[in-house]
Amino acid sequence: MSAKRYSTVLKRRVSAQQVRLIGSIVSALLLLGISSPSQALATVRQGTQISLNGQTLSAPWSQWQDDAGLRIGISDRALTPTVGIQLLTANTVTQQPIQWFTPPQLQPSALFTRLISSQRYLDITDMAAQSGWQMKVADSALQITSPVANMLAIRQGHPAWGDRIVIELDRSTPWQTDSTNQEVILTLNAQVMPNILQQMKNASGKYFQSVSVESLGNQTRVRLRIANGIQPRIWSLAKPDRIIVDIRPDSLIERNVLWAPGLRSRQQTLAIGTNRVPVTWLELDPRHPGLSLKPIVPNLSSMMGIAPLAQTAQQAQVTAAINGGFFNRIRQLPLGAVRVDGRWLSGPILNRGAIAWDGSGNFAFKRLTLQETLTTSTGQRLAITHLNSGYIQAGIARYTADWGATYTSLSDNELIISVQNNGVVSQQPLAKAGSAGVSIPSNGYLLVLRSNQSIASALAPGTLLQLDSSTDPQEINRYPYVLGAGPLLIQNSQIVLNSKIEGFSNAFAAETAPRSAIAQTNAGQILLVTAYEKLNGSALTLTEMAQILQQLGAINALNLDGGSSTTLYLGGQVIDRPPNSAARVHNGIGIFLR
Repeated sequence: MSAKRYSTVLKRRVSAQQVRLIGSIVSALLLLGISSPSQALATVRQGTQISLNGQTLSAPWSQWQDDAGLRIGISDRALTPTVGIQLLTANTVTQQPIQWFTPPQLQPSALFTRLISSQRYLDITDMAAQSGWQMKVADSALQITSPVANMLAIRQGHPAWGDRIVIELDRSTPWQTDSTNQEVILTLNAQVMPNILQQMKNASGKYFQSVSVESLGNQTRVRLRIANGIQPRIWSLAKPDRIIVDIRPDSLIERNVLWAPGLRSRQQTLAIGTNRVPVTWLELDPRHPGLSLKPIVPNLSSMMGIAPLAQTAQQAQVTAAINGGFFNRIRQLPLGAVRVDGRWLSGPILNRGAIAWDGSGNFAFKRLTLQETLTTSTGQRLAITHLNSGYIQAGIARYTADWGATYTSLSDNELIISVQNNGVVSQQPLAKAGSAGVSIPSNGYLLVLRSNQSIASALAPGTLLQLDSSTDPQEINRYPYVLGAGPLLIQNSQIVLNSKIEGFSNAFAAETAPRSAIAQTNAGQILLVTAYEKLNGSALTLTEMAQILQQLGAINALNLDGGSSTTLYLGGQVIDRPPNSAARVHNGIGIFLR
């Protein structure tokens, strides 16, 4: 059977049993590294913008051809904020069950998937036709026009768990959500009668302060002022058609999506002591063909710079990512290990925890030190304190071209020694921090003497140098990829948290904050995990994060930079927080699919 014919068969209306059988067969082929024929269909057009009823929205889309005609898909992660489609648990890679004006007693419908590069598109062609949408491609945008609905009523419920607002409609309609920490804006393609505008004028509840309804012609905007940290669940039902806004601390719906071969997206609320914590994570098989991990940075040509993780991920063309190690937010420089393809873009500091790995699915979770020693032509041995680091300490630091084209002084009264072809060629004093950049030789490196210039005579021009470099533990030498953060949370299934031995302050060890971590299970799966706060509103300690990871099956785990840096990214979107609330970060761990 041809690829096009096979795709057509998949898209016909078949029984639920047949769908499950087809999905199981295709999933088995994918797990064996055999691509689904539907993935091989030629793309006709694609873009990143949608015009929905005249409103321009950012959403990757793709158009392709099969025997049944042109098909159109929208990135799965864009469908929720732009159309209101909710993704449900999916156990096959070929179909994605959804919740969108689904009758209460019926099984959710499912959309066929198409994985292209770092995007997973859901085929909305049939759903759009059934809903009366008109779709066409104009220039680089996908234009969608949907019938205008009428808002019949808006009412408030008072369930024991929180607040519920129900918007009654005369038909299904797309809606968009835009969230901040304390406001949710819901925009519907629906008209509203003047009397309805006042129905919620004085409404308030346990977790929201106010609701306002605004008419925008053929659109209606609903604004909710909510308690800080609450993210409502917004979903829909049919018979009658209605949009439901549930405002509650435990709004996270358990979901387990087989997003791509070897990659799952999961979310669940877990118990910690007497409280509960919403947790979002990615679960991946590092040995799956075509899947790989690498550290990612905003700019490979210079270690100075920070950016939102989503921007760095899109630039690196990764499918998924999590924020990585620590950095100086003012200087925008790394404070910990970043090794890519065997090159130390930034060296480890303070014996802090790190994760190291190779391309064959082997990982090590260790506290890490890089030991470098210079031996002069007279036999004098000089210890290097740090390599390519924004961490400042008295002694000798070394900077290579992997740091960037130039080095700018980080402290006052530094002495810069240029080494080329294993020999000292010059010395240059820099009186003030931030002094003009000094070129880093491509055939050597710079030595930076800080508060230790008495040894300058041992590094006079013409002096020959031998450099010895090794990691402690030595096994890390063989891993081409390393990312440092800390503290180390779990080793061999035991919590080994010791902030002091890794050079963290007592305040850092005791504070509560949003957390991100990377972990390994006994089966060799890698988990990228984020958690923000317990349902009672308090953030997490490091010990609580370690306990969460143990519940997820972690036998090894490393804490990553948390707080405002905490970010998890998948398929073009931030998935664990409002995208506009994510802070800029220096580095992350990227997941590549090919």
